[in-house]
Amino acid sequence: MAKSDAVKDPAAKGKLKLILLLVLALLLAVGLSVGATWFFMHKSGSEPTPEAAQSNVKPAAIYEPLAPAFVVNFNQNGRQRYMQVSITMQGRSQADLEALKVHMPVIRNNLVMMFSGQGFDTLAASSVGQEMLRQKATAVVQEVAQKEVGRPVVDQLLFTNFVLQ
Repeated sequence: MAKSDAVKDPAAKGKLKLILLLVLALLLAVGLSVGATWFFMHKSGSEPTPEAAQSNVKPAAIYEPLAPAFVVNFNQNGRQRYMQVSITMQGRSQADLEALKVHMPVIRNNLVMMFSGQGFDTLAASSVGQEMLRQKATAVVQEVAQKEVGRPVVDQLLFTNFVLQ
């Protein structure tokens, strides 16, 4: 029996060495692959080209006032209340804002309808109600712009004057 164990040991050691060499070669290949991928990904991402740097810069904001100011009346408990809002649109493209001016009657109509549907108490209670109104107004204008021009055009509407009476 001692002879048979001695005969099996050199063959088992040879197979074990072969398996270890294959595993080592596989790990080395995977490590080189990961290292090369990391090197090339960080090399190309660390130095932005001037064209790429310019494409990340937002164009300057352009402001277009909506004149005249919006005046809306409310009937609260039998008492007449009024709201006056001056609005300025903020966009990034003068050409898009000019294209939107053609549709100003639709925009003004939708804004007046939306303003008149608001509750006076909600607007007078806090600035949160006014901010929500501003966001709704922005969504109304962006909806018209998307439908008529094909893109939102307006980043946001700004209330430059807000009076409740």
